[in-house]
Amino acid sequence: MRENETGVARPLGGNGLPAGDLDALILGGGPAGSTAAAILAEKGRRVLVVEREHFPRYKVGESLLPYCYFPLQRIGMIEKLRASSFVKKYSVQFASVSGRVSSPFYFFQHFDHDAAQTWQVVRSEFDRLMLDNALEKGARALMGATAKRLLLEDGRCEGLVVEKDGERFPIRAPVTIDCGGRHGFAGTQMGWIRPDPHLNKVSIWTYYRGAKRDQGYDEGATTVAYLPGKGWFWYIPLPDDVVSVGVVAERGYLHREGKDLEAIWNREIRVNPWIAEHLAPGRRCEPLRVTAEYSYRSRYCAGDGLVLAGDAFTFLDPVFSSGVLLALLSGERCAHAVDAALGAGDVRAARFAEYGEELCRGVEAMRKLVYAFYEETFSFGKLLRSHPDLRGDLTDCLIGNLSHDFRPLFKAVDEFARVPEPLQYGGVPASGEPLRATR
Repeated sequence: MRENETGVARPLGGNGLPAGDLDALILGGGPAGSTAAAILAEKGRRVLVVEREHFPRYKVGESLLPYCYFPLQRIGMIEKLRASSFVKKYSVQFASVSGRVSSPFYFFQHFDHDAAQTWQVVRSEFDRLMLDNALEKGARALMGATAKRLLLEDGRCEGLVVEKDGERFPIRAPVTIDCGGRHGFAGTQMGWIRPDPHLNKVSIWTYYRGAKRDQGYDEGATTVAYLPGKGWFWYIPLPDDVVSVGVVAERGYLHREGKDLEAIWNREIRVNPWIAEHLAPGRRCEPLRVTAEYSYRSRYCAGDGLVLAGDAFTFLDPVFSSGVLLALLSGERCAHAVDAALGAGDVRAARFAEYGEELCRGVEAMRKLVYAFYEETFSFGKLLRSHPDLRGDLTDCLIGNLSHDFRPLFKAVDEFARVPEPLQYGGVPASGEPLRATR
């Protein structure tokens, strides 16, 4: 026996690999991978998670939507979250460029369910809890191992070639699930990644200790604070008197006076009075970080012996905190599809077409709302003043109820902003089309 880095002992063979054959190989131990691993392990499948980091490790994206509750409940995580120190989140609110704050969208005013209270999480702790949960259910993990390439044979995926401690070796499984995050391991190798044509922002973020928090139910609220030209700040309260705060905007807006991050940051926090006021009593406790927040989707959700989930499949602009929800939903739905495919003895791409279609329908609802958010002519206030009956539909979209029928909502949104056509990506290759790496 060896003890892996999450503290759960598992029998391991040569090269640190699990003894015995595998049913599924999962790349990435984040929310998508841990969810898929937990469900498949519960179903009695032999699962190995390959993760290049050692947990706990840093990750941004701390705000959970209420509808995260249901996949988290499915894998037995709710009581663990209730026992944690994570900040309770009851609402989301919006601060105008002038600093005026909207009436909060209180989730409990919309539906009477335990899911109406969610959490602001520290991702290093949350992701470790998630992976430990999967291991407790019987999944195994190979930590500190880097996937180097897909193992492709006869036009299908047979597993991964992995490097650990300077040694490269293959790991084979009937199905490989890529949950490896935004670097899009499989999608990049296959040449499948397609950027969203109009969602290409830059994000700069950091953390403050001692910054101002609102009171009562608003203490854990996510605040979206606007900047001119439809840029915005997020403001997310975390445990230990820390807040996560970041700015997202067009590159041309942020770099209009140069590219120095400190100068950009100090300038932008003065633009919105709400942000300036809330950060004033605090002190920055982490360095500035920066990334291109471009949105994309993979051309395909699957190939023969290969399925994509989480950010490896699609990434959407973070303005409505949809990232963890989409990871959880895709991990859950992908796991059920993989279990059914294994049971049928057929892991060809066509088995995963329904999974891709269902997930893309939900992503498109959030994507339409993101597009509207960035339109100069759109505001939630205008929409609800004209269509007060649609407040419930709007709240459903904001809280992640992606199975809801949003056609009436976006018919109304179309009066104020361009509603994009669905992206024609996310399906499966034509029958018989082999997997071929392009890089």
